[in-house]
Amino acid sequence: GGTRKLGIPTVIDRMVQQAVAQVLTPIFEEIFSENSFGFRPNRGAQDAIDKVISYYNQGYKRVVDLDLKSYFDNVNHDLMIKYLQQYIDDEWTLKLIRKFLTSGILDNGLFVKSEKGTPQGGPLSPLLANIYLNELDKELTKRGHRFVRYADDCNIYVKSQRAGERVMRSITKFLEKQLKVKVNTDKTRVGSPIKLKFLGFSLGVDNKGGYARPSKESQKRVRQALKMTTKRNRGISLNDMFKEIYQKMRGWLQYYSIGRMTTFIRRLDQWLRSRIRQYIWKQWKKPKTRFVNLKKLGLSQQDAYTFAMTRKGYWRTAHSKTLTYTLTNRKLEQLGLINMSKVLQSIQSD
Repeated sequence: GGTRKLGIPTVIDRMVQQAVAQVLTPIFEEIFSENSFGFRPNRGAQDAIDKVISYYNQGYKRVVDLDLKSYFDNVNHDLMIKYLQQYIDDEWTLKLIRKFLTSGILDNGLFVKSEKGTPQGGPLSPLLANIYLNELDKELTKRGHRFVRYADDCNIYVKSQRAGERVMRSITKFLEKQLKVKVNTDKTRVGSPIKLKFLGFSLGVDNKGGYARPSKESQKRVRQALKMTTKRNRGISLNDMFKEIYQKMRGWLQYYSIGRMTTFIRRLDQWLRSRIRQYIWKQWKKPKTRFVNLKKLGLSQQDAYTFAMTRKGYWRTAHSKTLTYTLTNRKLEQLGLINMSKVLQSIQSD
């Protein structure tokens, strides 16, 4: 719910940063941990979740959920250069990177110095963030911990609550003393991967072991987003609304496609179709318009007239047999409404 300052480079700076990132990435890919997945080539959130499931099925059923307080804003510049020097001995490149780190930002036309942090918004920032936290990866590997890190989101997997609390204390001490980053003690906790969320996922369990599913918060958020998109007083065309819904849901379904959510998506489909029927009924404002459109959709003159005069509320009307018979699922799909169940099935079968 907060805001973050972005350091958006100029075109020339962006080009230079991209060039530096392209040279440095292969060097650091050689030394980055196998348990780091964020902002790396050919790796992503889905790979991270596969690793989480693997650890859970091996018996690591407690997780230390680390939360770093404003990580990108608190990276220590001197330590960053020190970590870079371990692998790069070119002084000119190091000076250039320091200049990017200290370039500052314009806030409402006023220049603000950057005394710490990696300014988000440039091509180099994700790589620098990974280089800095690679020191955490090295420490966790040295201690023999099972962990998964995606950018500044890090989960450490252990076998008991007691072990988790011990690890949480020692790693918090390491982060704050050695890396000079703050751990958010209010949000850092030890718990079960079934109850806690990571990258928008939580775990479910059946007789075959753990599996991924969208967290309850992710499910609530997507439903709320669709609710805002289909507000009946928006006054946009159905075509535009259906495009918005498709763009939103195609990406959402692609991201969560490794999770089990067939039942949730089927229910979401049903609910969304009711929202659309409600929107269409609201657009047909006058009884005369409703009468004409219902006749076009196949109702008899008498039935169309009777239903057009209904005084029931919009939401109740959207669930009526008459509207589900006339504005069928197939009809809505022909008009352009996404069938999320079909899209999910298509993505998962690819």
